[in-house]
Amino acid sequence: MILKKHILLVEDNPGTVEVISKGLEFLGYQVTLARDGVEALEMASTQLPDLIVMDMLMPKLDGLRATAELRKNELTRAIPILAATARAMPGDEQKCLAAGCDAYIAKPFTHKQLGAVIEKLLKDHPG
Repeated sequence: MILKKHILLVEDNPGTVEVISKGLEFLGYQVTLARDGVEALEMASTQLPDLIVMDMLMPKLDGLRATAELRKNELTRAIPILAATARAMPGDEQKCLAAGCDAYIAKPFTHKQLGAVIEKLLKDHPG
């Protein structure tokens, strides 16, 4: 049996959760959901996913701060993080990468685009 790669989806918008999680499952990934940055920190440390898809605009703890915290934790610092965000203004991608994200994709995106970025990240960061 081939084990599915585990992705932690960090997203607070229910509609976006539905679309992205269904797309990831369609692409063959096992998906776990965290609804804010605080939940993401807890779940990443206990579940050690293969990759994290991180929204940047969330309650409690935003994606930039959550990413920075994940990078400080020895257990989670090597997990690839994809910033999947509606923040698409000049400089936003650089802010995400500076916080510790490995890649950036602006919403809206297709499942094909998302899958291509995830496959590249998983290839570049074999767990």
